[in-house]
Amino acid sequence: MQFFNFKWRLKSTAILLVFMVLSFLSYSQGGGLKWSKDGKSYYRILKEGIVQYTLPSNDSKVLISKEQLTPTDSNEPLSVSYFAFSKDEKKVLLFTNTKRVWRINTKGDYWVLNMATGTLQQLGKTMPESSLMFAKISPDGTHAAYVSGNNIYVEDLSTSKIKALTTNGTETLINGTFDWVYEEEFACRDGFRWSPDSKSIAYWQIDASETKTFYMINNTDSIYSQLVPLEYPKVGETPSACKVGVVTIDDAKTTWMDVPGDARQHYLVRMEFIPSTEKLLVQQLDRKQNQSKLFVSEPKTGASKLIYEETDKAWVDIYHPGNKYAIDFTNNFIWYNEGKNILWTTEKDGWRHLYNVSLEGKKEQLITNGNYDFIDLSYIDAKNGYVYFMASPNNATQSYLYKTKLNGKGKLELVSPKNLQGTHGYDVSPTGAFAIHSFSNHYTKSASELINFENQQPIHVDYSIEANLSKLEGSKTVEFFKVTTTEGVEMDGWMVKPTNFDASKKYPVVFYVYSEPGTATVKDTYGTGNNRNYMGSMADDGYIYMSLDNRGTPAPKGREWRKTIYRSIGRLNIKDQAIAAKEILKWDFVDPERVAVWGHSGGGSTTLNLLFQYPEIYKTGISIAAITNLLTYDNVYQERYMGLPQESLQDYVDGSPVTYAKNLKGNLLYIHGTGDDNVHYQNAEILVNELVKHNKQFQFMPYPNRTHGIREGEGTTEHLRTLFTNYLKAYCPPGGR
Repeated sequence: MQFFNFKWRLKSTAILLVFMVLSFLSYSQGGGLKWSKDGKSYYRILKEGIVQYTLPSNDSKVLISKEQLTPTDSNEPLSVSYFAFSKDEKKVLLFTNTKRVWRINTKGDYWVLNMATGTLQQLGKTMPESSLMFAKISPDGTHAAYVSGNNIYVEDLSTSKIKALTTNGTETLINGTFDWVYEEEFACRDGFRWSPDSKSIAYWQIDASETKTFYMINNTDSIYSQLVPLEYPKVGETPSACKVGVVTIDDAKTTWMDVPGDARQHYLVRMEFIPSTEKLLVQQLDRKQNQSKLFVSEPKTGASKLIYEETDKAWVDIYHPGNKYAIDFTNNFIWYNEGKNILWTTEKDGWRHLYNVSLEGKKEQLITNGNYDFIDLSYIDAKNGYVYFMASPNNATQSYLYKTKLNGKGKLELVSPKNLQGTHGYDVSPTGAFAIHSFSNHYTKSASELINFENQQPIHVDYSIEANLSKLEGSKTVEFFKVTTTEGVEMDGWMVKPTNFDASKKYPVVFYVYSEPGTATVKDTYGTGNNRNYMGSMADDGYIYMSLDNRGTPAPKGREWRKTIYRSIGRLNIKDQAIAAKEILKWDFVDPERVAVWGHSGGGSTTLNLLFQYPEIYKTGISIAAITNLLTYDNVYQERYMGLPQESLQDYVDGSPVTYAKNLKGNLLYIHGTGDDNVHYQNAEILVNELVKHNKQFQFMPYPNRTHGIREGEGTTEHLRTLFTNYLKAYCPPGGR
């Protein structure tokens, strides 16, 4: 995150430290900022060690020095990626030597520092290097638990004695963590929880033994090709069996929770000990993901009681409190009233609202009442009876902090500064005393400030965002607009016009698309309008660059906007994009003969469908890592939005780009990594076969062993950008005419 682009004079060390924190992203994957438990200070990992900053003075001290982080048999301190304090704050857990698993680095080595004695001990010394996952110190501070080799272990911190709590873990029987699809689609990584009394551990077990293996091929790292196996449940395939158990530390015996329903036709997506109890709260989804149930389970017997249920004609969304890409993403529920209630999101009245749900059978209560969507929780002020959350009732491209009464009887009150129009973010300290407030819009560079959360005032006024807006101002070339289709659908869009724009000329237009429920592209944030794959400036080269959000994208516009795409991916979103483009092509300065479209992943699929289904509009397309046949993708994502293919096969056929490949008339560049574990390279070959069958000429670029992001390997990014740029210029020539 960038900070003020100007030089300043520092009057004191405290002010310098303010700038240091303002220029850093809030704590997520272990790096950045971490709040203290009392909310009066924060910590950062710096070259000096782990540094503590006390607020509001922002005075700093080295809490854990480099010397303390240096093992006795080493001359170098540990390179810490993540740290966490024990409950009594007498011990510190340190994560180092990390390795990536699918999306983020969740394997590595763990060490524990005793703050009183300075002793530094490594966990799991007998385990393979960088094999430990999700280590956590027990609430009583005496043990640590972790996963290695798909088994759960507990280690006595006083003796370093290691005990296996599970021993049956294999590549396909997974204890304490998850398979590929649970991580990718449910943000499930850390698969175990300590009980409050430190006597047991609750954990997930995934049985993927009946999940078929998809093989990727590595042709470049040796003379003979190597198979790269991946347990991957394709659309229509029965999900892996999943269950939750509680294992006692003393005897390593597991009691399985008796959650009703076929374990291979349901998903267990959230689980946590209810605070101050020994009971579990478990969320279950049916396979179609249109029915969600909450169960309270008794660990000693496994008995489970249904306490809450909701259904949707399309799918039930799962709310992710916090950063779903964080390594410590373990807070599954929003606890309230000492664990007797949870705050729960549902769209059952047509809007995504926050409800107070009792675990004791009392009637639920609507909190965020009105025609707007709750976006994300920021803070619960139980003392004063308020909940703070992100929403944007008037502009779906932006986000603001609001508050309302926890009892549901309050009005919606804007908290973010009225004059800062754009996208806000808040990382609030645990006690609500302070917060990191971030802000940007399409012409204001991303910046953050430390604020007093109660009165929302910056701690250092002279260095606040508002005081320095003129220095944060960037290019104002991005224009936001709305376009209404002939079917009456109003879509948000942004556009960057060519430099030295002349309205009397006609310019080529390049559409950037995603268009599926996974993400929205029209957001009022800094960097909107940039194309990471284009070398140079599209505006300087004479392109109109734009993007539109159709129905089905996750914009805060109500349930119907988001879920009308159910069983219609590849059709409804494509039609919305196309008929909106027809309206745009009526603009005098747009050249209808030079229209290009590009996208990556779901956007790659959209690009192909637009090029094939509406060849009269889109003349050139660049598609990257696309799902060309919807039946090739994972069952959790695709069945959520398209239903089961056993019941709706024709919807899958009608939504797949390969179905329409024979209609190609324009220019197509297709790009895919052969090592893509997400959208498999087979999609490229399926498309190539169909285009060859119909003698459709196109250009194709496979990247050996590159994954979904196509970033690995020397020179890859530069090559991709060069390829993208040269192709676009060749087949959709820039400049006004």
